[in-house]
Amino acid sequence: MNQQQPAGFLYFVSYSGVKLPLKLVNEITEDSLNNRNTYYRSRFDAQNRMQLCQKIVYGEVESEHQYQYYESGVLKSAQITEDDEIREIRFNESGEMM
Repeated sequence: MNQQQPAGFLYFVSYSGVKLPLKLVNEITEDSLNNRNTYYRSRFDAQNRMQLCQKIVYGEVESEHQYQYYESGVLKSAQITEDDEIREIRFNESGEMM
């Protein structure tokens, strides 16, 4: 796998927990991607909030999470794409699923 990776991403081995946004763990370098079949790549905003998370399997995007936040930093919505199916989850300003 010698594909060039998009700029501005961080790379991780896995995630922990079940709440959204996902909590990515075990950051890895872009150089180590050639030794991995599966990893997560993510992009964060200036406040260190995850905006995009993609699960990469054999060089292809298997699933994707896109997150939006209220100005307070609370998660506002999550758009989850898996197997060409898109699901949207909305949260109120207290962080409770609506």
